[in-house]
Amino acid sequence: MNPQAKLISTTSLLLGTSITISSNHWMTAWIGLEINTLAILPLISKTHHPRAIEASTKYFLTQATASTLLLFASMINAWFSGQWDITQLTHPMSCMLSTVAISIKLGLVPFHFWFPEVLQGSTMTTCLLLATIMKFPPITLFYLTSPSLNSTLLTSMAIASAALGGWMGLNQTQTRKVLAFSSIAHLGWMTIILNYDPNLTLITFYLYTMTTSAIFLILNTTNTLKLSTVMTTWTKIPPLTTIFMLTLLSLAGLPPLTGFLPKWLIIQELTKQELTATATAISLLSLLGLFFYLRLAYCATVTLPPNFTNYMKQWQTNKPTNPLTTIFTSLSIMLLPLSPMVLTIS
Repeated sequence: MNPQAKLISTTSLLLGTSITISSNHWMTAWIGLEINTLAILPLISKTHHPRAIEASTKYFLTQATASTLLLFASMINAWFSGQWDITQLTHPMSCMLSTVAISIKLGLVPFHFWFPEVLQGSTMTTCLLLATIMKFPPITLFYLTSPSLNSTLLTSMAIASAALGGWMGLNQTQTRKVLAFSSIAHLGWMTIILNYDPNLTLITFYLYTMTTSAIFLILNTTNTLKLSTVMTTWTKIPPLTTIFMLTLLSLAGLPPLTGFLPKWLIIQELTKQELTATATAISLLSLLGLFFYLRLAYCATVTLPPNFTNYMKQWQTNKPTNPLTTIFTSLSIMLLPLSPMVLTIS
């Protein structure tokens, strides 16, 4: 890809995200989302592979539909209330339409259909952007409108997302699709607590972004696209394989790793709100995700030769690891002792 085009796309991506997360008017938020959509399309289709072109087409159509719905919802609200302020979402129809529009942008169930396919057609770096930065503006809109949203609808979508993300991830052999369904399951955790403690939604998103970024960077470093090739990457950078296993277990939410913190706080808050059944259901559904994280970790670290894979072992490399990989992996493993500070902030 042309360096100037890549620079323009990256700058536009940061600009669109900044506009949306800092705006309090529906029109400026919508403009930021549109800039984001147009900026990421060249990055998805830059390989000129038919699958990449298909992914960019699906992404464009889905995001255009969501943006139209969001604009329609804000116009209905302005028509009835005279308010364009994002926090003043009062009309029931506007609340419903905006929930649907933001859910489509995030990939929440039942609007998840586009997300795994788009990730499968993109490069690892673009997948990292789609799974993290591109979800920040819609999450911010959810955060700002959270007092107006229907808690029953959000809880239903959250449970469905956690269930489908877990079930569909079990049968995947492509690492990008595994992480796509992992993202859908984590969105369920973020959505379920939105009405009761929006700050906790943001904390969960930040920690999820950090951990997922570490995993994508590791997979990008080892050039791993399939489960069968995960088994052969241990020879390339052996210490990174161990870190990869710990990061996966952190994403699964096992103590004493960082990923346990948001799940612990969410279950605690749901119990305080006397939603014990909901907390139990989503906790049990997270075990599905734990299975495919353990499978990935098993393939990466426990499957050693002699084995029956037909893939050639990779040469060990002395190429320096991306510094971001080191930072994100360290944070995604060792942040649990800072939980009292997080509790104070939230």
